[in-house]
Amino acid sequence: MKPPDITELIVRTAMKDREAFDALYRSTNAKLFGVCLRILNNRSEAEEVVQEVFVKIWTRADRFAVSELSPISWLVAIARHQAIDRVRVRRLPTSDLDAALNVSDSAPNPEMAVLAGSRKEEIDRCLDELEEKRGEAVRGAYLDGLSYSELAQRHRIPLNTRRTWLRRSLMKLKGCLER
Repeated sequence: MKPPDITELIVRTAMKDREAFDALYRSTNAKLFGVCLRILNNRSEAEEVVQEVFVKIWTRADRFAVSELSPISWLVAIARHQAIDRVRVRRLPTSDLDAALNVSDSAPNPEMAVLAGSRKEEIDRCLDELEEKRGEAVRGAYLDGLSYSELAQRHRIPLNTRRTWLRRSLMKLKGCLER
């Protein structure tokens, strides 16, 4: 079918001429399906989108006269945009309400808060039993997040000595907590 014929069919479709719309569908359906299939890579989705495209054409054919595009370019643009919209919908995260109900609360329950508090007191007591510099080293490394090299510089001792101190201090701390 020649472009002037498609233009005429679109103009008649704008006037709600069903025969013109049927002829427009028969003459452009395959091309618009190909456009949608190339974007969606799914035959059944492409078929659905083509149906949506023709609904849009039926309801918006009167807007074609304003368009500066060739008639087939106008139809392809509608199909392309509709297919891209479908891809975007696919990518949207879906919220599963059942999954949301199963999300655990990261805040400790009252019982866990009491246990954690007593455990913290126990750890502090055991850290206090260590030599002062070694206790500071453990606190710095594991509570303040300092690196071994930062601790070695702070206490002016070799890095390997700091590692040895931390290892031995952790073993003493473990022994204290197991009592």
